Amino acid sequence: MCVVLAAGLILLAGFGIQTAHAIENKTFIAPITSSPPAGTRALVDADIFTYDVKRKIGTARGTVQVKYGPYTLTASRVTINEKTGEFSADGSIVITEPNGNVLEADTMVMRNKFRDGILNHIKMLLTNNGTILANRLRRVDGTTFIYERAHYTVCKTCRTKSGNPIWEIVSEQTTHDSKGHNLYHVQPRFKLGGVTVAGLPRLNMPDPSVTRRTGFLLPDLAFSNVYGVGAVVPFFWALSPSSDITFRPIFSSEQGPIADIEYRQALENGNFSIRGMGVHQFTAKTGEDDHEWRGAITTKGRFKSGDDWTYGWDGTLNSDRKFLDSYGFDGRSYATNDLFATRIDDQNYFSAQLLNFGSLDTAIDPRTLPYAMPFITGETIVRDTPIGGQFNFSYNAYSIHRAIGWTPVPVPGNPQYSTVQGTDQTRATTQMNWHKQFYGTAGTVVTPFANLRGDMITAENVPDPLAPGTTNSTTFARILPEVGVDARMPFVADLPFGQSIISPVFQIVSSANEGDTSKFGNEDSITLNYDHTSLFLADRFTGLDRYEGGTRADLGLTYSLFGRNGGFIRASLGQSFHIAGQNSFVDGSGLADNESDMVGAFVFQPWNELSLSYEARWKDDFSAINRQEAVASLSFDRISASLSYLDFKAEPAYGLVTEQHWVSGDAKVGLNDGWSLFGGMTYDIRTNVLTRKVAGVEFDCQCMNFKLYYAGTEDTISHAVDNRVIMSIEFATIGKTGFVAGF
Repeated sequence: MCVVLAAGLILLAGFGIQTAHAIENKTFIAPITSSPPAGTRALVDADIFTYDVKRKIGTARGTVQVKYGPYTLTASRVTINEKTGEFSADGSIVITEPNGNVLEADTMVMRNKFRDGILNHIKMLLTNNGTILANRLRRVDGTTFIYERAHYTVCKTCRTKSGNPIWEIVSEQTTHDSKGHNLYHVQPRFKLGGVTVAGLPRLNMPDPSVTRRTGFLLPDLAFSNVYGVGAVVPFFWALSPSSDITFRPIFSSEQGPIADIEYRQALENGNFSIRGMGVHQFTAKTGEDDHEWRGAITTKGRFKSGDDWTYGWDGTLNSDRKFLDSYGFDGRSYATNDLFATRIDDQNYFSAQLLNFGSLDTAIDPRTLPYAMPFITGETIVRDTPIGGQFNFSYNAYSIHRAIGWTPVPVPGNPQYSTVQGTDQTRATTQMNWHKQFYGTAGTVVTPFANLRGDMITAENVPDPLAPGTTNSTTFARILPEVGVDARMPFVADLPFGQSIISPVFQIVSSANEGDTSKFGNEDSITLNYDHTSLFLADRFTGLDRYEGGTRADLGLTYSLFGRNGGFIRASLGQSFHIAGQNSFVDGSGLADNESDMVGAFVFQPWNELSLSYEARWKDDFSAINRQEAVASLSFDRISASLSYLDFKAEPAYGLVTEQHWVSGDAKVGLNDGWSLFGGMTYDIRTNVLTRKVAGVEFDCQCMNFKLYYAGTEDTISHAVDNRVIMSIEFATIGKTGFVAGF
């Protein structure tokens, strides 16, 4: 009965799968390849059963069901010959495996205790949504299955007008060696829309039950201004059940062979990988960091220790700053080298890291990038304390070192030019926070809170922005207490068209003054984003090197309307008032004056297909809008689109060097038969530059995804242009390939 093990025709499944968003890729469940135990009886249930005593032939007719171990057979007629051991069936044969594979056939004959047999005109429905059609299936010696005129496809709904599947694999004969887990194909051909586009005289490969085996992977093509035309021919080498090497050499027309080798090792408690890339350049055309020999090594590891600890590393070592980007391996500006250990246990968190930042961009001086030895952070939460509420005890420490300090010299495009940083800085911070919520009878929620923070800071060679060429060094400690209360009162109204909730919010916070910050650097509080989401934070700095001191009151109003049709409206409005003490913020933050900028947001979604949102920060006298962003999105039938508008004034003291003012849009229009057009662009209003352009065509269905598109970018400062034509094609259960052409 184990003839149903014929699912071996799932070609190329061992090549690995990269998914496109609409392709259905289901986990393949290997067919059962072993017979039921010796002595297992076949249980027969039929409308009519006759037995010829002399000939010892039993015949079941009507609706026949035979159970043989974990297998189930249904047919119109089943005949069993006890003398010859022959078992035959015909008429709507359906065999169901315990793993879900289903085999349909017109006729079936089995002999030699089901070790040998023939099935005619079969259809195999596989657990990965694949289908096998074959004129005949022969089983030999219980382990070998031979398909004649076999067709394999995953396309159930994707068909041409003539009825052919979008793609299928056809072979004159496919032999599945279930014992050796191999497939042997004679004259395999790949068809698109019924037309043969590729073929081979013979092809051998592992069957789908093999998750990893040495062999070639699907190739890719690439085109680049750096290396010309390149062909990527990956080769996978399974060294052992727990280790492998993948070779991805690029054979290029202008730079010769480009090496790319990755080693992976799995251990009992984790895994690690090492990847090396390199080239001996024939020509020099990539910029100021040109060398004959260029390369890089990347590595990462992740491990578990017990239930609580995770540790590992990430590392990048490069010959020069532009190699990884020039050859398309890595487009980052920085490489973060990290050795870490993390513990999460119930209400406790601990993290320790050794960090080093390397430059992958010629515009970034590597001497200004730091290394942290170490960077430690942790938190413990205690609930149900003797005085009620919740205690949070947290700590944070780092020791930062760099070759030269950072002086605030305006460099367009560099987000750190306004930040003062010394060559060495060590800071340790501990905080204890308490808060408790009280609920009033009218729905009022009052939350008092308190925080006690202690800092110890040592800084050296911190540039003095008011005295160019001079530096400061200091060592000091400080205690920073903070108390506050947050009060909210929602007013709820049930309306004919929905539920309305309006809630005024009041918060008052009083903290110790931050003090003089000119003698130590700012490592982790460079950026600041004061908007409606941060209005009611106790400390609105993004890190711990800066601290919001003084006394302030925050006022706000939130409104929500939930429609009965599923639509909704959300709105918020608020402002902060500095009452007493030292204001820690400077111009550009929106918080530098006693009366802060006003912040607000509005979201309107009348139904699921349409969403409109707007948020802004503006002067309290309405004389200027300092930040605003609007987004509209639409998804309706075959059309989807989004439009964004952003206008941020420059905030040099907080990392935003230049004004950001642009509009961006994306759209996709569905055509007939799975085809669609898509495109998008971003226009920088300040510089009159199209910084992003995308346009392409896509075919997407249940078993195949094809994309061909152009993507272009232009830097607003250097006006460097990157244009690419990208093609990708993926067949479900087979794999993905494509090419990239840069110019």
